[in-house]
Amino acid sequence: MTETTETRFRMKERLKQRHKSEKRFRAYGKIAIYASFGFLAVLFVSIIYTGADTFRETKIELNVFLDPEAFGGDDPNQNQLRQADYNGLIKQALRTRFPDVTARKDKKELYALISSGASIDLQNWVAATPEYVGQTLTVRMQASDDVDQLVKGAVERDAPPRVRRLSDNQLAWLEELEADGVVSTRFNKTFFTKGDSREPELAGVAGAIMGSLYSILVCLALSFPIGVMAAVYLEEFAPKNKMTDFIEININNLAAVPSIVFGLLGLAIFLNVFQLPRSSPLVGGMVLSLMTLPTIVIAGRAALKAVPPSIREAAFGLGASPVRAVFDQVLPLAMPGILTGTIIGTAGALGETAPLLMIGMVAFVVDIPSGILDPATALPVQVFLWADIPEKGFAERTAAAIIVLLGFTCLMNLLAILLRKKYEIRW
Repeated sequence: MTETTETRFRMKERLKQRHKSEKRFRAYGKIAIYASFGFLAVLFVSIIYTGADTFRETKIELNVFLDPEAFGGDDPNQNQLRQADYNGLIKQALRTRFPDVTARKDKKELYALISSGASIDLQNWVAATPEYVGQTLTVRMQASDDVDQLVKGAVERDAPPRVRRLSDNQLAWLEELEADGVVSTRFNKTFFTKGDSREPELAGVAGAIMGSLYSILVCLALSFPIGVMAAVYLEEFAPKNKMTDFIEININNLAAVPSIVFGLLGLAIFLNVFQLPRSSPLVGGMVLSLMTLPTIVIAGRAALKAVPPSIREAAFGLGASPVRAVFDQVLPLAMPGILTGTIIGTAGALGETAPLLMIGMVAFVVDIPSGILDPATALPVQVFLWADIPEKGFAERTAAAIIVLLGFTCLMNLLAILLRKKYEIRW
């Protein structure tokens, strides 16, 4: 009787210890989850806090007189409109606004309030509406980066001139313009419509977005059909021997190869051997397709394997050949899983930087590419380029470009989830 009581007591003690260990394990799991979400929240908040100001830009309204003499007459042609001195028109508008500024040094500081790219915007606007030549118009001009940082509060106004990068005279002129209500902040369309620039206020991600888009399209066009066909052959038709085992091992190994190795391969083969255009989305897409191909093959084989054998047997029972059974019955049922793996693999390729650096897509590209053969960069490479520039304006744009890149990645992952939910079949 005593032995039985002791045994029960020991069993209860062991049960208590087991319950305590389970509670500790659950607590550790919850702490890990909360910590990961906390770190992720800190990361997102810091990125958004740093890059939020990029989505606003500062404009200064000026009364610009479109002097006919600057255009060669009252009825200029398009060539004259393009060759006119728009910089001089903007400077004249500033001198008219501040007639007391006469010294050469002061004029230079006054002109620095307006961005160097404002003349290009004015040129494009006048070329599109030549009927306004000879009139005085109120035009919103792009402010310089130093003015933009000050107006948005990124730089303190009472900071020394070395920090705020505006002289006392420039600060006084800016405050006078603000008092007149001609300084305003608006949504920064420039960031989404222009390419890279040496000036922070003129730099945009349009060129990088188009470069990434073209690269991903080339990647999908190459990797998706090849990956699906390889998965179908290996899973449905290939004989089980040492050769296919060797191929499967190498496919799994390729999925774990560092991305820079694919960049070296693209540099050696696509650029040096085939002499394809350097820093073009064509080469970038081909390199990314090499990276994405193993992921698609692995996901495709897993999706095909998940289709019940009864589907194949039913097709065979109705007289279908192995090829027709696979392509008419098995492959359509496996396609949601294949598409999900493809989108996830492509989303990973969208954020790759190292292989694109190796093939020259790190070049400074101002023009927005219009095709897969034009020089281009990509969003992650654009982030890499801007992160290396110490100016505060580029630090903001680095964070903003990261936000755009994360947005594209989240959209692609959301698309994968929706496809899986919509077409998923539970057996």
